[in-house]
Parts: sequence; structure tokens; C-alpha cells
Amino acid sequence: MAVIAGNWKMYKTRSEALAYVQEFGPLVANTDREVVLCAPFTALATLAEKLPATGIALGAQNVHWEAEGAYTGEISPPMLTDLGVQYVIIGHSERRQYFGETDERVNLRLKAAQRYGLTPILCVGETLEQREQGLTEAHILAQLAQALVGVNVSRLIIAYEPIWAIGTGNTCPAEEANRVIGLIRKEVTLLQQVAQQTPDRVQILYGGSVKPDNIDELMAMPEIDGVLVGSASLDPHSFARIVNYQPVA
Repeated sequence: MAVIAGNWKMYKTRSEALAYVQEFGPLVANTDREVVLCAPFTALATLAEKLPATGIALGAQNVHWEAEGAYTGEISPPMLTDLGVQYVIIGHSERRQYFGETDERVNLRLKAAQRYGLTPILCVGETLEQREQGLTEAHILAQLAQALVGVNVSRLIIAYEPIWAIGTGNTCPAEEANRVIGLIRKEVTLLQQVAQQTPDRVQILYGGSVKPDNIDELMAMPEIDGVLVGSASLDPHSFARIVNYQPVA
């Protein structure tokens, strides 16, 4: 099943989130895709009351690695599961860039999320400078190698988000996104074999300026299992068009 996840980032108050769901829900009522709304912490409780009736899953945008403690400003896995949160974004490039997120901390967050039954959406991707220097593959493989130590690779989702495409309008060409995701899949399969884990097909999403006018082409690619959508998920009609994509032949 394709996963279509919306990352609202630091947008939408509780009332705005409620109005969104009331408009968005009917637009995706007949979909057979897994739709996830990853909302700010302040909107989670409001959405937790409304989403079960819609079939839309609830996601958070970060999680701490401890169950409780003196970690001002953080949120724990039990706090999220208590609200009915099912998914959590971990290692988004904005967390890495603005808040000093490291691969080691990403690893701790991944393991904590899995320990409490949350499905992590692990974000990996390269900067424009790294791409221009031919370091895309090496950088992503290094991110995976460090982040996935001790992690059950069969119980997470990975999102390839080229940093140079996030919020810029410059979507990675579908064929190139497919190529890089294929590389990620090959590495993940190898890690599953080394760890003697069940060799399930891990869902790998594309993220980075996903829009209604490029979703059909992206989802026609054989390696792309879904998308992680930023700004285009803020409008219910725009995001509904993405959810209801029709792959090009």
C-alpha cells in the first residue's frame, strides 16, 4: 500500500487543523492508500479525536529517545502513543540543519520509536553541494549505516528527501529519485540480511517539492512507494489531489 504523508511543519493551530480535516476527509474517503498527517504537537490531541472516523493516520514530527526525564521542550514516545499517534518523522533535514540533529541521535530516536510501537519515517538526503561533488550515494549510505544500528529495518519507513529540493520548487527528476531510492533499497536489503531480519520490502518514499502536477509521474516509478509532502499538504484540495494520484502509463 502506498504511503502518502503530509508534514505540516510549524503550521496550523488547533482550529485550523480541525477545519482542514473537515474539508480534507471527504476528499480522500475512498482511497486505498495510507494517508498520514504529521502535525505540530499542539494539534495532535485535536486530530486524535477526529481522524479515527476518517481512516487517516496521525503522525508527529519528532520524538525523544527517553520515556520521561528532564528534557525541556521534548516529547516522549509514551506521550505520543497515549494520543494515538502511529507515525513519527525522524531525522528531517530541517531538524539536522537548524537543531543540530546528528545520525547518532537519529539512531536513538528510531530505536525509542520502535520500542513503543511507533512507525518511524526516517529522512535521508544530500545537499546541493554534496550532489555537485558526486557525494550523493556515499552521504546517504553513511546516513543509513549510522542511523540504522540496532534498528529493526523491517519496521520503519524511509523517505529520500534531497535537501536541495525541499521547499525550493525544484523537484528531483522522477527517474533520478527512482535511481537513488533503488540504491537505498539495495542497502536496506543488505542490512536486513546481515541482521538476519525478515527481508520484507521496506517502504521508501520520495520527498522534496512534491506537488499535484508531478505526483503522477513520481508514483509511476517502480521503486517509489509513496511521498512525504511538505507545503503542498497544507491545502486540503492540493493534498487530496496528491493522495488521489493516477500514475502515468
